Amino acid sequence: MARSSRRSLSLVVFFLLACGFLGILFAQRTGQQPLSGDNDVKDSLKEFADVYAIVEENYAEPVNPDKAIYNGAIPGMLHALDPHSNFFDPKSYALMREDQRGKYYGVGMTVGPRNNQVIVIYPFTGTPAYRAGIHPGDVIIAVDGKSTENMSTTDVADMLKGPKGTTVHISISREGVEKPMEFTLVRDEIPRYSVDVHFMIRPGIGYMHVNGFNETTEEEVSKALDEFGDLKGLILDLRGNPGGLLSEGVGVADKFLKKGQLIVSHHGRASAEKRYIAQHGNGGKDYPIVVLVNRLTASAAEIVSGAIQDHDRGLIVGEVTFGKGLVQTVYPLSENTGLALTTAHYYTPSGRLIQRDYSNISLYDYYYNRDDNAANNTANREVKLTDSGRTVYGGGGITPDVTIPPIKSNHFQDTLLQHFAFFNFAKRYVVSHHPTKSFEVDDAVLQEFHKSLDEAGISYTQADLIDNNDWIRSNIKAEIFIDAFGRDEGMKVQAENDPEILKALDLLPQAKALADNARRIIAEHNNTVGAFHR
Repeated sequence: MARSSRRSLSLVVFFLLACGFLGILFAQRTGQQPLSGDNDVKDSLKEFADVYAIVEENYAEPVNPDKAIYNGAIPGMLHALDPHSNFFDPKSYALMREDQRGKYYGVGMTVGPRNNQVIVIYPFTGTPAYRAGIHPGDVIIAVDGKSTENMSTTDVADMLKGPKGTTVHISISREGVEKPMEFTLVRDEIPRYSVDVHFMIRPGIGYMHVNGFNETTEEEVSKALDEFGDLKGLILDLRGNPGGLLSEGVGVADKFLKKGQLIVSHHGRASAEKRYIAQHGNGGKDYPIVVLVNRLTASAAEIVSGAIQDHDRGLIVGEVTFGKGLVQTVYPLSENTGLALTTAHYYTPSGRLIQRDYSNISLYDYYYNRDDNAANNTANREVKLTDSGRTVYGGGGITPDVTIPPIKSNHFQDTLLQHFAFFNFAKRYVVSHHPTKSFEVDDAVLQEFHKSLDEAGISYTQADLIDNNDWIRSNIKAEIFIDAFGRDEGMKVQAENDPEILKALDLLPQAKALADNARRIIAEHNNTVGAFHR
């Protein structure tokens, strides 16, 4: 057997032994009988090794052992358990740790594919790429003298990363510039901000989008709240937030609740219940909160949403969330690999199970083809009560207090986005017009945009332009601000014109009424209980 085959096979043997050991250990802790003894484990390992040997020797084509083990045997075993237990090969394990740390080392820009080339989507404000003057739309033609032709976006992104303080030479082709432009950049620490945009969207009203929960999220949220100052209301946007570190989710929820309130609990077959309590609290800052969620809001983001809802602290608005309430413990393995194994379930303060049912459903359908009718059907879901006695439902994500159906794009909108019409227009407009921050999309700008559609061969009717007028203006302005002033400014423009955010602003009085009513009901209940005990 080849050396790489022996290495991969030894890893899977170690992995199976570890899982067998963990199963035995869990059973011992709970006083149960192990599901399989040493002989059963040995027999299973021998059977697997025999099957692998037959495959390697007789398969029609040479067997890639890493692919067979990393992408086949181990993930197959884990996915038979639940959708979230997972194995990380060396590359994915390194990426997971990078995401958790909230930083990496490189030049600080997002790249993507366009017409079989790799282009700059945008540089991050303040990074080496931004300071050097690299622009959205620049085509990366070489990195350190190596042509990027036929390279994937991932390959180019990997070449741009490297140890802090090292240099990388980038050759760029820019529209309107005859010769390639050469940049020598010094790699630096690039933060992955989880609070990617926050600003005062109205006088006294803060808006904050949190895109994930990494090691810096609690600190970032705290800093953003401090910068807001004396708030009269907050829109906390958790749409598209897949979750992350439990500790950071707990820390963020702590900032909106009262000291001593329960945030979340979890327990499993091999672990006793653990309760997470607000250690600091919001210090009496009871401004109304609207939390925006959607079907991609998951895990730690659902913990924050569920805690705010169960304690009647704010109004949850949007779609039913993803429903990911399984606790994964990450076990480092050999060869720089790791195992994320489900060890417990999350429960909101009212006792709701966050996890939705994943039985009798494929892994693809679980992640990508959610049945919206089933998600919105509360008939067969567990019923719990908030602090003030409002009904909430468990076992299928967090059900919003106010439902906003997802906004569906039309064919014309899809066509413009598929052709990168706004991106392409903005990069040319900024070069020729040099807009200021007072820029607005007037009729003259619209005429130029229509001309760019004609030049790109994108067909449209006058009805298309009239029916989508506001949407077109908003997207033009956002892309121009991203190109001219950086991604942060472009995201502010997008937020100011987002229909769901505008709806959330309208709902702030309802959020205030909810919290005020809850405080009154709880106070009356406490007074009644106090009188009874006197």
